[in-house]
Amino acid sequence: MANTLLEALNVRVVGSGDRILVLAHGFGTDQSVWQRILPFFTPNYRVILYDLVCAGSVNPDYFDSTRYDTLDAFVDDLLNILKALGVHRCAYVGHSVSAMIGILASIRCPQLFSKLILIGASPRFLNDENYHGGFELGEIEEVFSAMEANYEAWVNGFAPVLVGADVPTAVREFSRTLFNMRPDISLFVSRTIFNSDLRGELGKVRVPCCVIQTAKDVSVPASVAEYLKTRLGGRTTVEILRTEGHLPHLTAPVLLAQVLRRALPR
Repeated sequence: MANTLLEALNVRVVGSGDRILVLAHGFGTDQSVWQRILPFFTPNYRVILYDLVCAGSVNPDYFDSTRYDTLDAFVDDLLNILKALGVHRCAYVGHSVSAMIGILASIRCPQLFSKLILIGASPRFLNDENYHGGFELGEIEEVFSAMEANYEAWVNGFAPVLVGADVPTAVREFSRTLFNMRPDISLFVSRTIFNSDLRGELGKVRVPCCVIQTAKDVSVPASVAEYLKTRLGGRTTVEILRTEGHLPHLTAPVLLAQVLRRALPR
């Protein structure tokens, strides 16, 4: 079972050092999104990389819609990977949905995590009374309809908006990994993410956290970072990157690596 999971999700351990760092990618990408970040950390860390089961780099036969209809199964995958690798303590960097996966994993197994670093994190993307998540329900339904109607056209429109910075190579890279996803899986996971509401779980976190947010992110309003800071149960700091977009590891890797270095436990 363990070896099957490690193989299925393309788990890699690279680098050297006594400390362990997990890099977990967000929706629409795969572990290759960290390629510009890795060189900053492999000299001093053993870095664990893997692909979410929905990523285009994973055999779609492994995706079970009855199992992955909430984030809990994604949390199971993360914890089972760490168990299979014999990891007892690690720092965890999660982007977007993987930030929330890390939060849920830390609630289940707080002893495993020395620090959570949460990039572009959001406990709920939909607006609610006294909460600004960034999207109205009707807007999200329009996104789903566009994905169903013409996935290629949707990717071509969505990728530059989410990248949010004038970095053509980043748009091309993000488009590539989006196109690699099977459209029905992409739509299913999008629905799972946008239907999630983890606000009630935040106070259960006991692990120190660092929330990293770009100055302008079309999918996560700046107010969400402050919301996380005040409601996460662990000691939490916020770092605002002087760049735009939801994918700073593609658009501003040097800047992000500098902030990650500061945020990681000494």
